[in-house]
Amino acid sequence: MREAAAAAATAGGPTLTRGLVALFAFCCGAIVANLYYAQPIVALIAADIGLAPHAAGLIVSLTQIGYALGLFFLVPLGDRLENRRLMIATTAVCVAALAAISVAARPPVFLACALLVGIGSVSVQMMIPLAANLAPEASRGRIVGSIMGGLLAGIMLARPLSSAVADAFGWRAVFGSAAVVALAIVGVMAWTMPTHEPAHRASYGALLRSLGSLLRSQPVLRERAFAQGCMFASFTLFWTAAPLELMRSHGFTQLQIAGFALVGAIGAIAAPIGGRLADAGHVRGATLGALGAGLACYAAGFVPGWGFAGLLVIAVVLDFCVQINMVVGQREIYALDPASRSRINALYMTSIFVGGSIGAVLASVVYENGGWHAAATVAALFPAVALVRFLVAARRR
Repeated sequence: MREAAAAAATAGGPTLTRGLVALFAFCCGAIVANLYYAQPIVALIAADIGLAPHAAGLIVSLTQIGYALGLFFLVPLGDRLENRRLMIATTAVCVAALAAISVAARPPVFLACALLVGIGSVSVQMMIPLAANLAPEASRGRIVGSIMGGLLAGIMLARPLSSAVADAFGWRAVFGSAAVVALAIVGVMAWTMPTHEPAHRASYGALLRSLGSLLRSQPVLRERAFAQGCMFASFTLFWTAAPLELMRSHGFTQLQIAGFALVGAIGAIAAPIGGRLADAGHVRGATLGALGAGLACYAAGFVPGWGFAGLLVIAVVLDFCVQINMVVGQREIYALDPASRSRINALYMTSIFVGGSIGAVLASVVYENGGWHAAATVAALFPAVALVRFLVAARRR
């Protein structure tokens, strides 16, 4: 498959078959899931390794910090180093860290490896620009959308999957299985992924310094990063507060919450739709629709008597909107500068991570102090701000 892709590139034709796109999507979903496996089983892990309850949040936060570090310091290397080798090396770090976590007995070892899992998982953010580089211009949005659908499915399925596996076999089986899957992905990458040698030859320091220049010189990147950062803040706030509401107001068990989380995976089908809309030139309409519906769906949480049904409506609609806006944004930013796609993607994804972190921090604070309606109100403010800014920027242009 790799040889066929290389031959196609030489011939000037498309380099991504449907099978390779599906492979990219699966690898992205399986790798990004490593960031979320620990979230629903933190209490089990902390009790087993002797981590104090007040420090249990480090299990999740260190993985996220590692991911942020990898986004900033490693993903830009995709514009300088051969992409396939870089992805294999980063994923191999993830394999080793997951394997070590599955046998870790003390907090320092577990937490250090949690940081490395986050760093190693950024290989997905090298894979997406690689796909954009290999995709034909006319179908780039559709291809990126299909791969992003796999990534979202990994995010949404990780929590219910880890809950189910931990319930049946213990929490260590979650990370042991994840290590095996990641190792298989390394082999798949080595065997099937096409190579891509960037033309950029600046030093590593110059590469990092250029991030600021790119952000200053590309207003479209700033606008899309801000909009998706706001949408992901709303997304994270909702998915942090909703399980609390389901447990406290609706009496859901952990397994039932896992089932509810599966509903969110339906949003994965929106990514290819967003890609097709962007390819067809409907960027403005798709963005307005995503931001507007992302704001309007929270009204379902205030309808008297809807209760669980309101949460369900928000979960489905919000996930659709987040995915469509993300893919449309990626289609826009990848067209800005083909030689800088990895760095552009690093900046775009960092903004999303920052938005998600803000949403996660606000969620528990707002919910504990004001309940579900307060959480829904704050979550709705993020797409509202993004919508206003997009309209102002569009009028200015």
